[in-house]
Amino acid sequence: LGLDLGPWLPLSTKLQEQGATVSALVSESPFGLELCALLSFGDEPKPGAKEALAALRQRGIRTVMISGDNQGAADVMARRLGLRPEEGEVMANVLPGEKANRVQALKAGGHTVAMVGDGINDAPALAAADVGMAMGNGTDVAMHAAGITLMRGDVALVGAALDISARTVAKIRQNLFWAFAYNVAGIPLAALGYLNPMMAGA
Repeated sequence: LGLDLGPWLPLSTKLQEQGATVSALVSESPFGLELCALLSFGDEPKPGAKEALAALRQRGIRTVMISGDNQGAADVMARRLGLRPEEGEVMANVLPGEKANRVQALKAGGHTVAMVGDGINDAPALAAADVGMAMGNGTDVAMHAAGITLMRGDVALVGAALDISARTVAKIRQNLFWAFAYNVAGIPLAALGYLNPMMAGA
């Protein structure tokens, strides 16, 4: 809008460095737009989010935050969550339509990507990820785009979902092993007439 913040600029910069998103309230005057006030908005991390991210890191999973907030606000929030912006764990100033592109870029870098989100803007990125996880208290669009819907808006459930997935894959492999083993043993016995149909069924 060509608005000159003038003496408000240091305050605006300071608020952004503290992690706030800053908006300007202006009024129209004969001389153009005049700044009336600065409004600052800040997010609070979800309870348990920092611990949940630390648990994922202990499993060897790299966590990255994709945010539409300005770099200062995103970095402050990331540090509160235990993320390291200096190591590329924060992507800030990302427009809603660009989230899916960032996910695709991570996949192109050879990573298997799980995206966790809850909003309409997250839906394309959830669909683009190898595994999309939507929060159960999020939007219907996000839940339809994701492969997994977590029952509550609790980030700790991401680790629980990974545990269930690992146990399910282990059980599938176990079942395939035993199916292969008894078929390898049973088919020759049946072919040689040592295994009657009732025994084979058992």
